[in-house]
Amino acid sequence: MTEVLTQPRPIRLKGRSFLALALTPELPFEDWLARLDDLAARSAGFFLRRPIVLDVGGLPIDRLQIRELVDQLGRRNVRIMGIEGAMPSLLGSDMPPAMSDGRPASDFEAPVAHEDDEAGTTEHVVPSDPQPAKATPSIVVTQPVRSGQSLFFPEGDVTIVGSVASGAEVVAGGSIHIYGTLRGRAMAGTTGNASARIFCRKLEAELIAIDGFYKTAEDMEPNLRGKAVQIWLEGDAIKAATLG
Repeated sequence: MTEVLTQPRPIRLKGRSFLALALTPELPFEDWLARLDDLAARSAGFFLRRPIVLDVGGLPIDRLQIRELVDQLGRRNVRIMGIEGAMPSLLGSDMPPAMSDGRPASDFEAPVAHEDDEAGTTEHVVPSDPQPAKATPSIVVTQPVRSGQSLFFPEGDVTIVGSVASGAEVVAGGSIHIYGTLRGRAMAGTTGNASARIFCRKLEAELIAIDGFYKTAEDMEPNLRGKAVQIWLEGDAIKAATLG
């Protein structure tokens, strides 16, 4: 009897990059967590279902402090998928793994929809498999960004010929140009570009951010709402002025 050996079908392994939001805590941690709570309270769903990397590089922190910080974030439904900047000896087997060499970027998923949003619609507009070496410096979107959509382009500028609905997000490595009403969130300069700007024909934003510095709707100047504006960064302060 001849024994026939069949080769098992190999497991297919494919490389794939996923994007995460990096949190960089500051001392004292109690004050930093209070500011985090304030952001979450004023921008509902900001951390909802988002993978987070905790960057503790340069902080004088020990194993117990890291564990307590991860626990505190977990109680706030902030899920830590990895820790960057910590010595491997500080991370136990029951803690998120050490991570390094992350490419600066941000990932933002759909927030909670508002009453005037389209019911049951949750979409993501995310360019797949970006290749940095062949990246286009800018993209033009010729349709509105609807509630529940997240438009992400870390390679450069984003121009939207239309409006950005409440509950939608636009994230760009460069500047953001919106030829319509900005009701959702616009985050420019997310790869460390402090010179990026945000332009829109009508400002009704829930949140604006440049290079990691942000303002929520409650922080924006009331006299600018409903106006055509440009928004830029001066030092650590977000500035805004009307266009024209």
